[in-house]
Parts: sequence; C-alpha cells; structure tokens
Amino acid sequence: MNPDLERLHPYPFEKLKALFSGLPASDKSPIALSIGEPKHPSPDFVQQVIKDNTARLSNYPTTAGLPELNEAIAQWLKRRFHLQTIDTSQVLPVNGTREALFAFTQAVVDRQRQPLVLMPNPFYQIYEGATLLAGGEPMYLPCTDSTGLQPDFDAVSEDTWIRTQLLFICTPGNPTGATLSKSQLKALIELADKYDFVIASDECYSEIYRDKPPAGLLEACAEMGRHDYRRCVVFHSLSKRSNLPGLRSGFAAGDSEILKRFLRYRTYHGCAMPIHHQLASIAAWNDETHVEANRALYREKFDAVLDILGGPLKVSAPAAGFYLWPKTPISDEEFAKRLQAEQNVTVLPGRYLSRTVNGKNPGENRVRMALVAPLEECVEGAKRIKALLDTL
Repeated sequence: MNPDLERLHPYPFEKLKALFSGLPASDKSPIALSIGEPKHPSPDFVQQVIKDNTARLSNYPTTAGLPELNEAIAQWLKRRFHLQTIDTSQVLPVNGTREALFAFTQAVVDRQRQPLVLMPNPFYQIYEGATLLAGGEPMYLPCTDSTGLQPDFDAVSEDTWIRTQLLFICTPGNPTGATLSKSQLKALIELADKYDFVIASDECYSEIYRDKPPAGLLEACAEMGRHDYRRCVVFHSLSKRSNLPGLRSGFAAGDSEILKRFLRYRTYHGCAMPIHHQLASIAAWNDETHVEANRALYREKFDAVLDILGGPLKVSAPAAGFYLWPKTPISDEEFAKRLQAEQNVTVLPGRYLSRTVNGKNPGENRVRMALVAPLEECVEGAKRIKALLDTL
C-alpha cells in the first residue's frame, strides 16, 4: 500500500461521529447544520435535459468534454468575470471540484524537489490530503479575525515562497465566507511570477453572495492584461451555484499549458463526465435566473437566523457562501456535543477543519453552521441554539 495513506487525517465527520458516540437519543427531530450539501430543489429544466438524453448512456464520453460544454463554460466566465477573451483550450470539464482539486495536485506537484504546498487554515481537507498523497509538504496559513479570515500572505517568508510549488486559495472561503479582493489576487499573481508557483483558486462558492459578486482569479489576471492566465487555474462547480451536488459537474479554467498537461493526466485517471451530465451542465451554465433565486433563498435564511442569534452569539453574515462561522462561549467540541445531546442540532467543531500550528488552532472555539436546510428548519435550529446559549 502507498505509505502516504497513513499520513491522512480522519475526515471531519469521522471525528464528529466519535465525539457523539454514546450520547443518549434525543426526543427532538434532528436538524443537521454540519454538512455543506445544498438542499434547495435542483432546477427542473436541468432534470429534464437528463431525462431527454438517457440514450447517450450508450456513448463513451471524452475526457476533454463536448465542444458545446466548453464553449458554454467559456461564455459564462466572460459574462461573470468580465473577461475579454477565454477560449476552449483554457477550459476543462471536471466531475466536481473535489475530484478536480485532488487530481490537479497530483499532476502539478513535483515530489522530487521537496515541494511545499500552501493552503489556508482552516481549509477544505482535500487540499491537505491531495498534498500528502502527491508527496508534498502542507504549510498552513492561519485565517483569523486579525487577518480578515483569509491568510496574511505578507507574513510568508521569502524562503517559503522559494520552495512553494502550489498555492491553494479559497475565495469565498470555506468555512469563513471571507473573500479576497482583486488587489490581493493581483499581488498573489505577481508572487507566482516571481517565485514560479501555480495558484489553484477554489471558487465553488462564488455565486452565493449577499451584496456584490466576489472577484475571481481570472478576473484579476485579465485586468493585468494576462489573458494567457499563466500559472493560474480556477475551479468552479454547479453543486452550490445550481443545487446540483449529485450531478458532479464543474470545471477547471486558466493556463492552457497547465490544463493541457492536466488533461493528459486525466485521460489516464479515467474521469470523463457522462454525456447526459454534460448536456445538463450546458443548460445550467447558460441560465442565471435560477441562480438569482437561489441567492435570494440564502439571503432570507441568513437574515432570519442572524436575527435570532446575532445578539447571544458572536456571529456576523459572511461576504459569501452559505456558512456561519461563529465563536462559541465554551470549547467548540463541548458546544457541539451539548447542542447535539440537548437540542439534536448538529454543527461542526471548528478545530476539525483546521490544524494546530505553533500551539494555535484558528478553528478552536468556533463552529461551522451550514444554512442549507429549508428556511423553517434553519429558523428552528437557530431557536434551539439560542436555547442552549441561554443555559451557558
């Protein structure tokens, strides 16, 4: 077996299961605010495309994707991020960002050069696992209140940048909801040029925002006149944007030379998207009406939940995404455990999404709450959380 498998940490939900082991059964109905799985209805028109094209199950899909899908993605990127130009050689369909981020790391990292991979802390655990299995060394950049809940890239030493092969950024962040500005993104691009590393920008929450659309890495490139998007690759998904997590559809886009080699990796990896999923994806990327309705539902839930919790809990609305990242008045593990036992509401302790570095874990005394359930369930969950807070 690959010895690097032993370096993988248990997934957060394995830790959560262990934390709750032995708790007495509750007489209250369960409310899960722990998993970031969208619960809004999938668009009817997307479902119809799948039904109309089940005959395509008899066809092998190509890894590079249908030309029509790549064109639809390119046109969406132009509209959404104000790009003057992007062509289909700069786009590659993937089976969701989770699969793509993992595979991308295996293709990019050169394990023979003592590779360093930088990532935010807290983070999406795929960044870490992919790094370890690629033979890289993860370096965790703390995201705290003092750094605006995104990494302080100015605090990274030159020696670190010299060893860096890959930088993961997540904007909007999971679990923080914090975004990087175009000026911050441009500064990172300049660092990538200076020290010759690749930026992988996880932007799968970019279409769930309260006020203004978050900036994207390719948008920053375009404003710098870098229409080849060199050293920059972004990852987007229909899971959150269109409530289609089961479709397993997204894309990587950016530097065509990197994507060309990534495609070569993927042809061996065996991860072509089914054709009827590709056709459904075209319909989804070409429509914004359902996305606007989706955003409105999240705004309504955030407003209602924050109206209940905004006083007793240290929490505020994120810039984007569908998570709350509140501070807890007691240990995050103890808070989650008592909330589960007394109110049957499940949240995720923040320390499970972070790593302790130099004795500090930026996720401690925070929990992640995913407002993915229907409005009524989120409101009931908030009321139960308040009931627990009243006893602390």
